[in-house]
Amino acid sequence: MVSGGPVAQAGKREAERGVSLGARYDAVRAFTEALCAPLSAEDYVVQSMPDASPAKWHLAHTSWFFETFVLEPAARAVGVSFAPFHPRFGFLFNSYYVGVGKRHSRPQRGMLTRPTVAEVYAYRQHVDARMRALLMEVAGGAHANLKATIEVGLQHEQQHQELLLTDVKHLLAQNPLRPALREDGGEHAGGVETGVVWGAAGTTGAADAARFIEKEEGVRWIGHAGEGFAFDNESPRHRVFVAAHALADRPVTCGDYLAFMEDGGYRRADLWLSEGWEAVQVQGWEAPLYWEREEGDWQVFTLHGMRAVDPRAPVSHVSFYEADAFARWAGARLPTEAEWEVGAEGLAVEGNFAESGRLRPAPVTTAGDEGAPRAMFGDVWEWTASAYLPYPGYEAWAGTLGEYNGKFMSGQMVLRGGSCFTPASHARATYRNFFPPSARWQASGLRLAR
Repeated sequence: MVSGGPVAQAGKREAERGVSLGARYDAVRAFTEALCAPLSAEDYVVQSMPDASPAKWHLAHTSWFFETFVLEPAARAVGVSFAPFHPRFGFLFNSYYVGVGKRHSRPQRGMLTRPTVAEVYAYRQHVDARMRALLMEVAGGAHANLKATIEVGLQHEQQHQELLLTDVKHLLAQNPLRPALREDGGEHAGGVETGVVWGAAGTTGAADAARFIEKEEGVRWIGHAGEGFAFDNESPRHRVFVAAHALADRPVTCGDYLAFMEDGGYRRADLWLSEGWEAVQVQGWEAPLYWEREEGDWQVFTLHGMRAVDPRAPVSHVSFYEADAFARWAGARLPTEAEWEVGAEGLAVEGNFAESGRLRPAPVTTAGDEGAPRAMFGDVWEWTASAYLPYPGYEAWAGTLGEYNGKFMSGQMVLRGGSCFTPASHARATYRNFFPPSARWQASGLRLAR
């Protein structure tokens, strides 16, 4: 159970807008199922790699979370015995919570042909019915101690909405037919003027030239400030010294990245960290994930099928190693997460998120205010130079949910900003996403600093 800390005011912003916890629960749960609507029965079951999970598993796991961390404690609090929907679902759909019990092997989730898709949806309906009854009691003043945990459950499901989309994309990309999840992916209007981008002298692309926004050195505050929801790893808010630096006003685009590729970026060992260069050799990387050369032109697989690479759009599905190599090639570096958060200070959390239905990065808009960065939120998560480590004074949540973030603070790098697969209400400037430096199946890109 979560208590106190940064989630004590969970849902405050939504409450101020007049949105009840029950209405938000229904909206989040419905959006998960709407994302799954285009899937065939076969699509729900297959696991394309150990790091991904089948869509059916995501649907069940997010329901298990509410059943385990909300419904069961609520029953126990009033002295009522609790019977789960199925006695073995806890074993099948627990992810990594050691404190809850044993778990099915993650790489073998795709072997679970049973329960069927229909049975998983029946499980969701069962949990929803019990949650709605509980939420009515919460609205009446009961179970106040569970409000924070319910909020964690909603945020947790939004995380899995993004994972579901990225996992389905990876799955469909393994099919030589390159099938689309959705066929209604019309191109969005908008464009930018041609200008010079990073690269060799004379290299041009279809996006306006990036500008660097200079920041003076100083002591700054970063981290969660106490209003609204935040995960434990976003706290405590603390002071950091930020050296003088400059942050690019837009993310690196596909046009920029093509220049890096054409200049031999994947063939120059001097640009790469040792482990990154090994990955290039072993994995055969020569372009971002999902890029394919077709008759001399680069195409990219999207959830709307194959598309021509848009030089104006932020480059996506690159690892930390690729982002770092590009930055070195461009005569720059990746920003620290403190520099990124300082750069996002005061900006509205607006951008191309999952609700747009585009489900791929949108072209970067033309430059506006010289001092304002563009596309800080949505489109692509941006790799930073910061290792995923605890903030000074960090304390994990109490109880089993303390396993949520803290135990992963080793061997991972921080990303910021949100992507085209992130639900809009899930993004914020203090959000610390994290993945191993070799990860490519997430919608990850980069922004330069110097």
